[in-house]
Amino acid sequence: MDRLKALESFVAAATRGSLTAAARDEGVAPAIIGRRLDALEARLGTRLLVRTTRRLSLTDEGHAFLGQCQRLLLELADAEAGVAAGGNQAGGHLRLTAPAGFGRRHVAPQVPRFHQLHPQIRISLDLSDRVTDLAAEGLDCAVRVGDLPDSSLVSVRLAENRRVCVATPRYLQRHGAPQHPNELARFDCLALSGSAAQSRGWLFRLPRASGGAAEGKAADGDASDESGLIHLRPGGALACTDGQVLHEWCLADGGIAWRSLWEVGADIAAGRLVEVLADFAAPPNGVYAVFPQRRHLPQRVRLWVDFLKHCYGQPGYWQNGQNG
Repeated sequence: MDRLKALESFVAAATRGSLTAAARDEGVAPAIIGRRLDALEARLGTRLLVRTTRRLSLTDEGHAFLGQCQRLLLELADAEAGVAAGGNQAGGHLRLTAPAGFGRRHVAPQVPRFHQLHPQIRISLDLSDRVTDLAAEGLDCAVRVGDLPDSSLVSVRLAENRRVCVATPRYLQRHGAPQHPNELARFDCLALSGSAAQSRGWLFRLPRASGGAAEGKAADGDASDESGLIHLRPGGALACTDGQVLHEWCLADGGIAWRSLWEVGADIAAGRLVEVLADFAAPPNGVYAVFPQRRHLPQRVRLWVDFLKHCYGQPGYWQNGQNG
């Protein structure tokens, strides 16, 4: 029981961002949470959290351990719920949300399949690009793509997502292909306009030179950092606030677009689009299922998350016809 309490306290502190918030959730003093974390780190022989007077941050080991702890606690809650329900089939109303573009391609097609497996569950799906407040709007689970801001939500990583530069073979035959991100200024770039989410532009990672430093430099006016990541803001004659439109323009030989692999993977596999600047591809981010912090997670939510992980983990899922 002490070990379980320590894991629960670690997850609460990591997701809430402070000992005080975690202690308030559990109804104990912050010092008790601190002692549990000290004992956990001592038993594991590694540092999980970097604690300052203002905030908590996870170490690399803490990040990995957090995901494992969340899965363990969810499985335990499911096991208890199954016994308490007498083994009855999962039911109730599952309220879901997802980004519009990703949701149309990769969430909505899975809903009827999930319902066939669990016909007792009623399902509502809200497709919207706004960031919803799950607890305030009574939503059970959201699928989100990209880096997650710190919050009190629990997240489970479903898959990896890469952003890639693509163009049609015909466009590249006519105009050539850029060999470095800084050369994009000479090409027709199809940029997303009016989006605060991508105000920093297109992200690339410079390859490491033999001496350990990143090769090349970012163009003037473009941000770079010590990790070799650079943000470019390529301009072009065509821009749009809708990513699907940029995808269609790209397929129509309109230029080079920076799109998610979940959107263009099938086009690359079919030869309709070609990836360029692959050596400079940015690190992948994730596709996540997120849900409010709850002591007892409904079984229908856990079944849905496991179902999505299975679907997205199928070999070739992101390249074959399932994504569009």
